[in-house]
Parts: sequence; structure tokens; C-alpha cells
Amino acid sequence: MSEKIGIVVCGNSGVDYMKLDYPVKMIRSTLNLGGKEYEDYVDIQAKEFYDIINANPEIDLSTSQTSTGKIASVYEELKDEGYTDIIAVVISSKLSGTYQGAVLAKDMVPGINVFVIDSRSVSYGEAYLVLEAIKMIKNGSKVRDIIDKLEKIRDHIYIYVLVDTLKFLVKNGRLSAASGFLGTLLKIKPLLHVQRDGSLVPFEKIRTTSKAQARLVEVIKHDIEGKNVIMFIAFTNNEDKAKEIKQQILGFRPDIVVELVPLTPVVGAHAGPGTLGVGYIVL
Repeated sequence: MSEKIGIVVCGNSGVDYMKLDYPVKMIRSTLNLGGKEYEDYVDIQAKEFYDIINANPEIDLSTSQTSTGKIASVYEELKDEGYTDIIAVVISSKLSGTYQGAVLAKDMVPGINVFVIDSRSVSYGEAYLVLEAIKMIKNGSKVRDIIDKLEKIRDHIYIYVLVDTLKFLVKNGRLSAASGFLGTLLKIKPLLHVQRDGSLVPFEKIRTTSKAQARLVEVIKHDIEGKNVIMFIAFTNNEDKAKEIKQQILGFRPDIVVELVPLTPVVGAHAGPGTLGVGYIVL
């Protein structure tokens, strides 16, 4: 029997903001903002969200991941549509419980093969795996080969994160290994990075935003020297900053593609306004 491969991805990837040429099913988290519930992207999009939290920095803010039952119903839909296999790409398991939910949901839907990929990433790092999967499906690749390729690519995704304040990451428990770093924490502009296992940890402590930005560009320049890469910059309420960094990068690497992508509200709720993620994928 020939394979018909479906793709499921979580909203943290930001693919909602991209045009895809293949049907992809979304699983979206819920944003709890000022006592109201919003489905990420459907009820609230990036710009509106950052405007709200910028104007009300103390607003009550939390998120909840998609329920296992809801993920199972997405698998069920694909099964009903005649798919034989599903590739589900989700946010790093170190940043959310979505991976666990996606794995548990497999057992609730017999009769279809589900492969859950922990992207160990977020935003465009995760979305890129989806873009590659689509390309391979269209080229007639088998599901096993696609999984192998995505797992290889995953090991070559690097992300640095600049936050304006660590308040949000600390409050939401998303920053790993931050103990002993917390005392001076709120006074500095740390440069963070996503480790190979998908956890977010401090990279360097820096005093000011402008120094942190300059240091980030310096680190990236050194990292990508002589490498074939594509780059991405995920922005919050600071698209101008993202464009500025893009120009700086193109200044020393005019040959590469630098994608600008909005950071979806559920991810932004953990990172806070003023956050910038700069990443590259070694091809």
C-alpha cells in the first residue's frame, strides 16, 4: 500500500505566519491573558499581543498546551482523510509538555502510524523541519527517510536569544540552569542560547541591550564563517531591530538568506516583549 503522509505541527513553530504549499494540521496552545482565553493565532496574533502586554506590563499572563485529547482528534482527522502516516513536529520537549502530549495521543488513535519529532527548537527552527518534510513528501520520499533527514537537520539548528528582561522566563520556569544566576539577573541583558538537547540556558551576561546586540552579531559572524547556512530572526514588538540585525549580518554575508519571522504570542508570553531570537541552520 502506498504511503500518504500527513503533517502536524504545533503553533509555536510560527508556520501560521507562513504560506505553505501542502495541507498541514495545526495544534495550538491557549493563551490566558488578563483573565480571558485566546487560541494562539486564531483569536490573537503577534502584533496585537505585544501591543497589549507592552501597554499593560503587569497583565495576568499564562499559557496552556493543547490537551492530549485534542491532539488525538487531529490525528483522527488525518486518518479519516485517508492518510497512512503522520509526522508531528513539535516545540522542544525542554520548553513545553506538547511533545509528551503528542506521544501519548498516538495510543488513542490505532490504525495510523504517528512519528513525533521533538524539534529541540522553537519558531523557525521548528518550522524549517516542516518545510523540509513538505519538500521530501512532494519528491516522493518514504516516511522513514523523511524522519531520518529531519533528525539530522535538527542537530544543525542553532539559536541565540536576546531578552529585554528575564522576568517572563523566570516566572514561567522556562529558563534552565539559572540558579546562581538569579541574583543579578534582573539587572542585566543576558544572551541565552538553545542547547543541543533543546533547553534554554544563559550564554553570556551582558550589561546593556546595545552591547548584547553587538555581541550577538559578533558571535553569529564567528559561528557561520565559511559555513553554508540559512538564517532567521524571530522578533516580538521590535521588527525594526530585527531588520537592523539582518542588515548587519548581510553586511558580512551577503550570500545568505535571512528570514524575518514574528514570534507567536504563546512563545512571546514566555520570552516577553523586546525578545529577539537569532538562529541559523547549517545546510
